[in-house]
Amino acid sequence: MTFTYKHTMYASFIGYIVQAIINNFIPLLFLTFQSSYNIPISKITFLVTFNFGFQLLIDFLSAGFIDKIGYRLSVIIAHICAGLGLISLTILPEIFSDPFIGLLISVMIYAIGGGLIEVLISPIVEACPTDNKEAAMSLLHSFYCWGHVAVVLISTIFFSVFGISNWKYLAMLWSLIPILNIFLFIKVPILHLIEDGENSLTIKELLSNKIFWLMILLMICAGASEQSVSQWASTFAEKTLNGNKALGDLAGPMFFAIMMGISRTIYGKLGEKINLKLSMIFCSLLCFISYIIISLSPWPLLSLIGCGICGFSVGILWPGTFSISSSILKKGGTALFAFLALAGDVGCSLGPTIVGRLSSIFNDNIKIGILFSSIFPILLIIGIILSGINKKIKINNI
Repeated sequence: MTFTYKHTMYASFIGYIVQAIINNFIPLLFLTFQSSYNIPISKITFLVTFNFGFQLLIDFLSAGFIDKIGYRLSVIIAHICAGLGLISLTILPEIFSDPFIGLLISVMIYAIGGGLIEVLISPIVEACPTDNKEAAMSLLHSFYCWGHVAVVLISTIFFSVFGISNWKYLAMLWSLIPILNIFLFIKVPILHLIEDGENSLTIKELLSNKIFWLMILLMICAGASEQSVSQWASTFAEKTLNGNKALGDLAGPMFFAIMMGISRTIYGKLGEKINLKLSMIFCSLLCFISYIIISLSPWPLLSLIGCGICGFSVGILWPGTFSISSSILKKGGTALFAFLALAGDVGCSLGPTIVGRLSSIFNDNIKIGILFSSIFPILLIIGIILSGINKKIKINNI
């Protein structure tokens, strides 16, 4: 069988599904870990913080070594870590006297995979000889959304049929996806962002470039715009559904993820007919409007609809910023994508934190926190305009 760049795209899509698995599977098991291992819920929720924190560290460190060892070996290592981490979830907590240590080590292993996947997959797709890179990037990122939806739905169905006590079998099944994708990445053709004989910008050159810092600001705002609402979506859904948390978790975060996936898929299919700059400005404005609806609406159902609108509006912002950055900083190389991923993750942490802190100041009023966070889509609009990028204009190398 001859493998083409189309298969490279397929492997990359699966890579983002792997990312969705390692980020969204373990939160479904919080209460199970609490009851099975007698671990306080405060320690269990730290696993999520540790996962994203360790991925941030990998984002930062990867800028220095991925180009040296190559994309193929790096992405294979990423998938090995992702699969091994999921498998170790079922083994290490039983080995250690303190099960939490086993869980923490397992999370650390798959967080290495998650951090590398986030840094690697986008430049691999960007380097593929596709007709419309902006559309390809958006379609790629839609698979994280669909992966998120699949993890929640399939896991919920599995637990309903076989019981949540059998979660270890499901963890082993999820681990097969990164393991099988290893064989695909071994075979598919992979190009480097910078052609042979050309030199990419050094980290020092990137850090001294004003446009680079504007792109970093855009990524922080894109991540914050997405997660400021996403992290609180279940709260609005729970209120709408009269306190039914299980349905709230499904209707809130899943509604958000589905709408975000639809947005990215639409742009992925129609991207060549749509101006990226205008699309991102429109979506940023729509995001701001959704924040206003969520924070000022007196009706929980309308707030829930606002969450869906927000999911749709933020869909293009993250992959769109990746595309804008690679168009302007053509020689940014892997380091550019590593720093963009780092900035995006900072935004994903910053947004919900600001919402939480401001909410606590105003008597735990989450809507006040979200209202203040509407500054992020506004900053995005300003940054996009300042970038001066237009899809129809060829940007010279910087």
